[in-house]
Amino acid sequence: MNKISSIVLTLLVFLQLPTMAQDTVVISRSTLLGMLEDQNVQLKIAEKAYESARADYRQSNALFLPNITASHTAITTTNPLMAFGSKLNQEILTQNDFNPALLNDPSRINNFATILEAQMPLINVDGYYQRSAAKSTMESFGLQTERTKEYLELELSKSYMQLQLAYRAVDVLKQANETAAQNLKLVKNYFDNGMLQKTDVLDVEVRVNELKNQLQYAKSNVRNASDYIAFLTDMDGTNVVLKPSDNFQSNVETLHIAASLPIERKDIKAMDMATQAYQKMYQSNKLNFLPRLNAFGNYQLYDNKLFGTSADGYLIGVQLSWNLFAGYKNIGKMQKARADYHKAEAESYQYMQKSQLELNKTKRQLIDAKNKMDLSQMALDQAKESYRIRKNRFEQGLEKTSDLLMAETVLSKKELEYLQAIFEYNFTQKYLEFLTK
Repeated sequence: MNKISSIVLTLLVFLQLPTMAQDTVVISRSTLLGMLEDQNVQLKIAEKAYESARADYRQSNALFLPNITASHTAITTTNPLMAFGSKLNQEILTQNDFNPALLNDPSRINNFATILEAQMPLINVDGYYQRSAAKSTMESFGLQTERTKEYLELELSKSYMQLQLAYRAVDVLKQANETAAQNLKLVKNYFDNGMLQKTDVLDVEVRVNELKNQLQYAKSNVRNASDYIAFLTDMDGTNVVLKPSDNFQSNVETLHIAASLPIERKDIKAMDMATQAYQKMYQSNKLNFLPRLNAFGNYQLYDNKLFGTSADGYLIGVQLSWNLFAGYKNIGKMQKARADYHKAEAESYQYMQKSQLELNKTKRQLIDAKNKMDLSQMALDQAKESYRIRKNRFEQGLEKTSDLLMAETVLSKKELEYLQAIFEYNFTQKYLEFLTK
């Protein structure tokens, strides 16, 4: 209930947002995941694809259930055969009706027939395999839908981390702008006192303008990440800028990753089920050469009045049918089904190989990302200390302006690189979990 309440509260907030401009809404990752499950369009499309496959499977119930139809037919005729048969069905035939003159030239007669008809398959071997193929296809789509949901959750987590990164980058660049402004003020003061050249002032002003430009790009990245999250959760983000409530920090933990792909991974199972479906369709087409046994029956009501029921009768029987040759059509269908099955087998094998390659690569990327994060943190600490020393020396007149600018630029760059390293490490962890889920 807490999850539902948070989602409803968030939606109510968004409904009020069109009257405002560029409002910032603080939101958590868990709330966004709830909105993703309920509102994402791609997930809805996947669900509808599964429902379509399920409907195809349910059609195969006709293999066990009768086909029942009802009809009411009205005719009027002077055709000798039809007239005699209609009287016979209506049970009104008399001795006089056998008069050759009446048989050859009967009077017009009306006949109304109500027929209830049923057909029931008894033995249909190829149909059993078609039903089994439809079930495998349905299960494959179900697994694909679940895997789509897992992928979208990964994509949302990535976008949320990008939003966190964008906000942290804005904070870093704001601080860098403040630092640059203070340095510019200090340099101008030295210039006014004749301690520095005009070129020193211009160099610092160029750096200040560069940082303002970078800050503007960082703010645009915030909006871009916010818009993409709004797209994933299908909410109107026109007048809304999202802000993450969760902290942006490295998630250093030991992951126990299997050496090979888990065979229970949903996309792999979906590929296996799809291959099974092709295999069963191939078997079905091979068995299409066998005979079929069907039962049939009808109950008939006849009268010379509309919807009359004065006479009735029934017919029950069984039929054994065997399609011996259909102009090479069945043979061609079998060959096509065999080719489709072998193609699906090859695609499934290739998918497994590519997935294993991706898993191996990602495990190495995680190690590299951890190493990069550690080195970036070390470089950031060194840059901070270097800038502190150079600024103190600059204030004492022992450092050149260019050296101070270089130290400040390196510090800003290393802060952004460290944040990017944290993002890459966290996302690689999430991606590795996705690959082994």
